[in-house]
Amino acid sequence: MKKRVVQTRLAEVDLIEHFDYIANDNTDAALRFAESIEQACDRLSQMPKIGSIREFSNPRLSGIRMWPVPQFSKYLIFYQITEDSIRIIRVLHGARDISALFEDE
Repeated sequence: MKKRVVQTRLAEVDLIEHFDYIANDNTDAALRFAESIEQACDRLSQMPKIGSIREFSNPRLSGIRMWPVPQFSKYLIFYQITEDSIRIIRVLHGARDISALFEDE
């Protein structure tokens, strides 16, 4: 059964920042990035367990999964599976200090 995909406000901000950063160098690549995000969300809605579980010390972050954006594998989608939806928590570049970013959550 296909699940609804929802994005947190932080995920929306992440996506806008990534799009703008990529567009500064290459508008076509930024458009491909946006399309890849859309396709990734559609795929996650159909196959929620496709990503690997990511462990964090904060128990509130239990069950977060991580999956790279297709064709932009340095960008990682962090999400949780709920009963009726996929909740996109963040979309981060893999070079960032991900553990530190999530500790602030």
